Amino acid sequence: MRVISGTARGTRLAELGDTEIRPTLDRVKESFFNQVGPDLAGLHFLDLFAGTGSMGIEALSRGAKQVVFVERHSQAQSLIARNLEKCRMTLDNQKERWQLVKSDALKCLPALEEKGLAFDLVYVDPPFAENLYEPCLFQLSDSKILKQEAWVIVEHFHKNGLQESYGRLKTFKDRRLGDSCLSFFKIEP
Repeated sequence: MRVISGTARGTRLAELGDTEIRPTLDRVKESFFNQVGPDLAGLHFLDLFAGTGSMGIEALSRGAKQVVFVERHSQAQSLIARNLEKCRMTLDNQKERWQLVKSDALKCLPALEEKGLAFDLVYVDPPFAENLYEPCLFQLSDSKILKQEAWVIVEHFHKNGLQESYGRLKTFKDRRLGDSCLSFFKIEP
């Protein structure tokens, strides 16, 4: 697992090994960033169920203005901090660009809304077996944390099909990559 592009390009990220945390594969990450674009300058990125932090770190490396990592597991939180340090993103001039929220993703969304945060890209990658897609997508649809042109991208097991819509969120494309699938949603006016 590595950073593919940007300021931290080529940096190998640490993994937990035998654990419940399933890191996003490099080919899935590469496909994701090919779809959203290589330059994220000025964008706000939310990495829900952040795990190793690889998606948010890739976004920072590609110029995202702000990344919020949300992770409930303490081992994964430590791993995210270690990976941020490996990528030199813990230096004083980088610290204001990211925030690690140590919380359950669904409980965290109202708190992010209360803080007035809004995001251009939201990456949703819950544990495949926990069936959190529907509650998460409905909660995102009802929240005010999505900017008008925001994309919500969900990584899921390809056999776990998602609905075409969840409240205001409508799917506009899917990409299958081995056993994983990326489903792209945006707000329908």
